[in-house]
Amino acid sequence: MSLQQKITRAMDARGVRPLALGPYEIDIHRDLRVPMDDGVELLADLIVPIGGGDPSMPTVVLRSPYGRRGPIASGARRLAYAGCTVLVQSCRGTGGSPGRFHPQVNEQRDGIATHRWVRGQSWFTGHLATFGPSYLGYVQWAIAGKLQRDDPETAPEALVLQVTMPDFGAVTWDNNAFALRNALGWTRMMRKRGPALIGMLLPDRKLQKGFETLPLGRGDEVATGESVDWYQDWVRHEKLTDEYWTQQSHTASVPDVTAPVLMLTGWYDIFLPWQLRTYAQLVEAGNPPRLTVGPWGHSSPEMEAPLLDETLDLFGEIFGSRTSTRTAPVRAYLTGAEEWRELATWPPAGTHGQEWVLHADGVLSPGAASGGTTRYRYDPDAPTPAVGGPSLTPDTLPQDNRAHERRDDVVVFRGSALTEPVTIAGKPAARIRFRSSRPSYDIFVRITDTHPDGRVLTVCDGIRRIGSVGSVVTDPEPDAEGWREVEIPLWPVFHRFAPGHRIGVQVSSGAHPRYARNPGSVDPAFSAVSAGVADQEISHDGPSVSRIELPVWES
Repeated sequence: MSLQQKITRAMDARGVRPLALGPYEIDIHRDLRVPMDDGVELLADLIVPIGGGDPSMPTVVLRSPYGRRGPIASGARRLAYAGCTVLVQSCRGTGGSPGRFHPQVNEQRDGIATHRWVRGQSWFTGHLATFGPSYLGYVQWAIAGKLQRDDPETAPEALVLQVTMPDFGAVTWDNNAFALRNALGWTRMMRKRGPALIGMLLPDRKLQKGFETLPLGRGDEVATGESVDWYQDWVRHEKLTDEYWTQQSHTASVPDVTAPVLMLTGWYDIFLPWQLRTYAQLVEAGNPPRLTVGPWGHSSPEMEAPLLDETLDLFGEIFGSRTSTRTAPVRAYLTGAEEWRELATWPPAGTHGQEWVLHADGVLSPGAASGGTTRYRYDPDAPTPAVGGPSLTPDTLPQDNRAHERRDDVVVFRGSALTEPVTIAGKPAARIRFRSSRPSYDIFVRITDTHPDGRVLTVCDGIRRIGSVGSVVTDPEPDAEGWREVEIPLWPVFHRFAPGHRIGVQVSSGAHPRYARNPGSVDPAFSAVSAGVADQEISHDGPSVSRIELPVWES
């Protein structure tokens, strides 16, 4: 073993968290040129186990916009230490690969060309799998269903999809609210020099100024010093039905994927609702994936070890005819109880909807409405702040909401102390009878767990924008008095409220900068500026009382 190989192995073993490495030494061939169908040659690094590796392991392809020298490469090397031949390619316009990087646009054609090229190389091992988190998962979705349908001999034979989804438009405009913290933060990260992802962990004054900027169409200039073409496109295209978004969405091809799939995600990941939606699509199509959902955010280092273990377990079963060590198709971490559960499917069988009503006196309870109205004011010039929530940074675990709940622009409803545990599993929903003095407004709803010691921890939340360019087709009609019954889907959850704890609900009109503030006008988000304070009302009367529906699981 060379000195450089010894150094690399020692650093990989240490990593963010110490991990045992596989038995193989590795060799790295830098800057291979992979031809695309338009003549552009994308750069890639080939990582091979010395001595040929494990003949039962596949060739693994990772396509990344984050370079080939950082954390992505470290994960790829760990697969090679275990016996896999691994190709790490830089997407067009990134990591030394020529061309223009425009997120999502070129990944299908470049991915297909790469897979065809890999299968023709002398080092190809005879089986091909894909692997990777976030954007590296999106590029897998971009090609998997189409190849399975049109060119099955080229298609990947296994997919490992970590914290990802096949349609980035849906997370950018989450129920018509612009996900500012992630969209502008990612844009700033991709424009900064230095290792990608690392920049998301550091204080960034320019990014903070970008978050504060109105109109949204100037945020990129403030945060990066220039106009960024993809950010401009994201803000301009509020409608997910626009061709800009539909041509990048691969949701429709998910059921075409017949290869085995491993999904790994966390309850606090930015893509969680949509990853579970693709899980459900595959189940319905007859190809149920292995699914693991842990107490993790988008970039939690705690995912690294289970991801490697479960990937090698999958590859061993598929390609090596080895018996899997997995005991159930779904492994899910039950928050509140702080324990793992083995399940046959997600959500688990035995759940039923249970309605809890929001009362004007701040009480939350099952049962009938008590009447009345709750009022608060929302000022877009001093927007209601976000308290934690899924983001690209590792710091996304539930936070204490006690100070947040003392704000005048946050209203709180709380249940009595529980005498028996209540476990919820699935997607809660809020149905709020709402009226505003402004033509456009947001409703942000959060479910909380109030502990006996006074802590008020986030369980899950969700937002929906009404009266915007993107929402006009789906907005519920107001009644004669201007009230609308607005349904807000909340984040998927698997949580146990223990005896002595209290279930709580917050209602507000924002979570800035996680979501861009709603200025209150019907102008396009790209150019809208503050329209002034909004007077918001929640009704506890009428045929559709304000309430939440909890998916209660009788385990």
